[in-house]
Amino acid sequence: MTSLFQPAAKYKGVWPIQVYVLKLFFFLMFVFAAKDSWTEILTHEGSWDPEIAIAWCALAAYTTLSGLGVFHTLRMLPIMLFMYFYKGLWLCIVAYPLWRTDQLSGTEAGEWTQIFIIVLLPMIFTPWKYVFETFVLGRER
Repeated sequence: MTSLFQPAAKYKGVWPIQVYVLKLFFFLMFVFAAKDSWTEILTHEGSWDPEIAIAWCALAAYTTLSGLGVFHTLRMLPIMLFMYFYKGLWLCIVAYPLWRTDQLSGTEAGEWTQIFIIVLLPMIFTPWKYVFETFVLGRER
């Protein structure tokens, strides 16, 4: 059990528990969000609103790529970083102002906030030192 919380050579010095939690979130993104986005794309009837189509296509692309994260977790961390960024940005510019003025509860934005706030869990398990060294500094471990 303690080996889950120690750097592992197999995972380039990252704790196995971090990798397993990230694998779980990649899997959940792939199964639920990819299913929803592809279902919307494949069953849509009529012409698309271009902005709505962009959103669905972007969601389908990133969640489908998250399926690779189940098998190549550390290599696919930029997909997870993308999710952190867009959900965090949305929470800051949409949810927070509504919450601050007591207008969030009971709204559609409130429902999305409950879903998006879960982003904190994989963020806790993200190997930030690895992310910084690999994706910011460009150093391979």
